[in-house]
Amino acid sequence: MGEWDATTYDAKDNLLRVLRGEAEALFAMAAAPGAWERPTACERWQVRDIVGHLIDVTEGYFAAFDASASGAQPPDALGLPPMAGSLDEAARSHRDLSQAEALDRLEADFAKMTGLASALGPEEWGGRVVTHKYMGPLPAFFYPVFQLMDYGVHGWDIRQGAGNGHALAADTADLLVPFMFILWQATTRVPEATPPATVGVRVSSRNAGEYRVTVSPDGLSYEKGQAGGLPTVLEFDPGSLVLTAFGRANAGTVTGDRAAAEAFLNAFFRI
Repeated sequence: MGEWDATTYDAKDNLLRVLRGEAEALFAMAAAPGAWERPTACERWQVRDIVGHLIDVTEGYFAAFDASASGAQPPDALGLPPMAGSLDEAARSHRDLSQAEALDRLEADFAKMTGLASALGPEEWGGRVVTHKYMGPLPAFFYPVFQLMDYGVHGWDIRQGAGNGHALAADTADLLVPFMFILWQATTRVPEATPPATVGVRVSSRNAGEYRVTVSPDGLSYEKGQAGGLPTVLEFDPGSLVLTAFGRANAGTVTGDRAAAEAFLNAFFRI
């Protein structure tokens, strides 16, 4: 199943294929008549703000790749707590662009970013370090994955704002599953003096597996292992896991201690 494990070079072509599909769908939705100022699932953001956000983060990736190529010393990572406010301000700063101007710019940015990702070789995929503004030094493969998060989840946001029934694409969700544990790890916020708690997490589909996940004031740790026998187990299909981890939905199935499950699910701040 290497083609579904985006941490490996074997998944590169599959990841880029799925990413292009999500991007093309988002471009079409954002270009539709009447869509530009329509609300989305992101509080305070209209469709135009999602486009502005994608411009902002993608052009930030260019700067990160340029710094990696030049060997320049990057600034210290800002961490994720200030990320939401900063990204909101940056997204709104593009509101002076017309619909056509913004989409032309974003499509050009997307083509450039996929070109950078396509050019990564087997050694660079996991071996080249590119420093993220908020998360710090990361392997290069994270950047096309971030793009898939952006286009996949924000595409969901646009559909949600339109008020119609919809769902997250299976290929997108499957590729993102392993990264949701990293997202949880980066957004854990547990009050001091809270005792550590371990829950089991089961995920279905191509990246199916069982995990033992522990949260405490020191953060989150996880490992693959049998969830059976733990007092609390959460089960997710891939789409439900992604939407839950991103704070878009309260999903999943609880077996065992419901209060413990809810304490776990509320141990994260949203970005």
